[in-house]
Order: sequence, then C-alpha cells, then structure tokens
Amino acid sequence: MVPLWMFLVVAAALFAIGLFGVLARRNAVAILMGIELMLNAVNINLVAFWRYLTPDTMMGQAFAVFVFVVAAAEAAVGLALIVAIYRRRQSVVAEDVNLLKW
Repeated sequence: MVPLWMFLVVAAALFAIGLFGVLARRNAVAILMGIELMLNAVNINLVAFWRYLTPDTMMGQAFAVFVFVVAAAEAAVGLALIVAIYRRRQSVVAEDVNLLKW
C-alpha cells in the first residue's frame, strides 16, 4: 500500500509545476495548461485523502468528479475566449490583451 505522503508529494510537485506555468508563461494557452495541472493536483489530494480517511463513503470521488467538471468548463470557456481574442488581436500573448482599456 502506498503511503499518503507519497501522494501528497506528487500532488505538491504537480501543483508547483502548474503554478510555475501560470506565473512564468506569456502564452494564454500555456497558462490554461498550468491551471489544468493545478486542478489535477487538487484531484490527487482529494482522492488520496478520501482513500486514507473515509474509504467507506464516496465523497472524495464525488468531489473529484466535480473538479473534473469545473476543469472541463474552464477549458471550454478559456479556449473560446482565447480564440475570440486571437481573432481580434492576432496574438495570444497574455500581456497584449488590453480589451478593457480605451
């Protein structure tokens, strides 16, 4: 049986990689990929704690499915916004997006 700390180390590393991707990248698609990595790290934590704390209930898996739904919605809306911005500005660099400025 794999100990809980191993799952937490993997999830922390995955979250750190995703956070670095969000903070260091300029491309909007790469930023969305970093957010997806962070959401997957959260899923690993949810399922790991479910397995070690309350394996008789389905709460951890239900929360993980909810996070998957949120991630899918975020990807769909995020990619739609990126496509719309690209059609208007011909760039997906996050620093070039200033649509709310006059």
